[in-house]
Amino acid sequence: MEMKPNFFDQFEHSLNRNTMKKLLLLVAMVGIVSMAVTSCGSKKEAATEESDDAYDDYETAEPETESSTDLIAQGQALVDGSDCKTCHHPTNKIIGPSHTEVAEKYEFTKANVTLLAGKIQNGGSGVWGEIPMSPHPDISMADAEKMAMYVLSLDGEEPKD
Repeated sequence: MEMKPNFFDQFEHSLNRNTMKKLLLLVAMVGIVSMAVTSCGSKKEAATEESDDAYDDYETAEPETESSTDLIAQGQALVDGSDCKTCHHPTNKIIGPSHTEVAEKYEFTKANVTLLAGKIQNGGSGVWGEIPMSPHPDISMADAEKMAMYVLSLDGEEPKD
């Protein structure tokens, strides 16, 4: 004699089917997201490799085609878009010195631009007190030099070199 499935057996079967569908959909979504993330990362690495080869690791903030005024404006945009304002203000001391205090302390020379760009990238301590400046290794030397040029321009001084 053949038994007819009761309501609960059918419900359990449909519940397992729905659960399996959801699980399959979840696995598919995770796969798509991971492919998208992976493919975006590889394009970025490829672009970085191309630019590194093109310049042979040589960067400068003073290309022959740009004036110091242009570089200073670019530096201001970089400073405005960075986390500098967490510790520095254009005219008031916060955690670190104001940008104007830095400009007044250092003469606007290529050597000081390079020095300050190094402090932007690598951090520093001891010059303005005991609180160290955080390093910013993700900022390129060219961008750090533009940022330093902007800061050094805040006391009205023109570049000397």
